[in-house]
Amino acid sequence: MSKQVIHRDPEIYSGATVFVGTRVPLSFMFDYLKAGESIETFIDQYPSVSREAAIAALQLAGQLADNHARLVC
Repeated sequence: MSKQVIHRDPEIYSGATVFVGTRVPLSFMFDYLKAGESIETFIDQYPSVSREAAIAALQLAGQLADNHARLVC
């Protein structure tokens, strides 16, 4: 992934991981998805997060999970 879509900054939302250019924590998207909501519903509620950024963050999470699984298996 060439463009950074999430980051952490101690000055933004107490250092939580947020979508770049927003104050929207990544955890909010996962909370929506865990509750059975769609990405579209999340984006409707947080329009400062683009669909592309949400998808890229999910892809990054999947890559990190794969990497972690390889380390512990």
